[in-house]
Amino acid sequence: MAVEAGHHVLNLDSLTYAGNLASLASVEKHPAYQFAQVDITDPDAVNARIKSFRPDAVMHLAAESHVDRSIDGPGQFIQTNVIGTYNLLQSSLNHWRSLPPEEADRFRFLHVSTDEVYGSLGVEGKFTETTPYDPHSPYSASKASSDHLARAWHDTYGLPVLVTNCSNNYGPYQFPEKLIPVVILKCLRGESIPVYGKGENIRDWLYVDDHCRALMTVVSQGKPGETYNIGGNNERTNLQLVQFLCDLMDELSPKTIPNTSPRPGSGRGAGGEGAIALASSHSSLITFVTDRPGHDLRYAIDATKIERELNWRPQEDFESGFRKTVQWYLDKQSWWQSILSGDYRLERQGVNQT
Repeated sequence: MAVEAGHHVLNLDSLTYAGNLASLASVEKHPAYQFAQVDITDPDAVNARIKSFRPDAVMHLAAESHVDRSIDGPGQFIQTNVIGTYNLLQSSLNHWRSLPPEEADRFRFLHVSTDEVYGSLGVEGKFTETTPYDPHSPYSASKASSDHLARAWHDTYGLPVLVTNCSNNYGPYQFPEKLIPVVILKCLRGESIPVYGKGENIRDWLYVDDHCRALMTVVSQGKPGETYNIGGNNERTNLQLVQFLCDLMDELSPKTIPNTSPRPGSGRGAGGEGAIALASSHSSLITFVTDRPGHDLRYAIDATKIERELNWRPQEDFESGFRKTVQWYLDKQSWWQSILSGDYRLERQGVNQT
């Protein structure tokens, strides 16, 4: 996380299970940065902070976002993603109405959403900003609801709202319930890597820094009332992605197994001095498991609009972004080890269909 020159940032976060103050170490002492532990489902707390800080932009990234968790506990997703969005919109609307005309003209409310609201694609085509909504999980349904609220506050009340829908994010500091860190950490721990179904589901992968650059571009240059799709131009099946990550791990953090066979002519028994270590591919850890309920087949973003109108394009490609990500998790083991040493376990969720 970085604080750009000329900006003052107030970060509101409720610090749920995925919240981690260690991720803010690089900015926590920056004079232009403030942190407040606030739950966006608490309207009074949200009102108080927006009223005192008087922002010229609100960037709404707060969300429950893990599909498997939404299957097990949809209620929290409704509270955070729907009620929380309503509270932010109302507080921002009240603040915007209180601003002098010049400041009101500059104010923006950026609502950050997902491509999952569009449902599932076939083998061809891509999501555009006008693709009809067709959510299939409690998570995507809650985000679709929040998108509709954001647009309604623009159309009904005139609040200068911008909406973005992005493809799957990855990169440093991602909580280890998401696919990318799960694969990396499973490799490091020598544990089975679960792949849903046959691994045929396709996603478009967007490096987190590219996403951040896109959001800053939209909030500073975008037109209120417009939607901008943000994609990484990196479609892969889940199995292709997992295999690629295993290949990177083979290169950057080789896995070895003992060779218990004696060297030819050594005269040693199994495990004797003639034993050597052999490299073993991390892909041997891949295990296919029962697919998740309502698992969309394919997502793909058409980012033509933001490229054409705002001149944004991703800087990372598939190779560079994932290499940076794997290396970060290898270099920052203390960050994820502190999470795994607590209550969190690298275990599957979303199997209880209640």
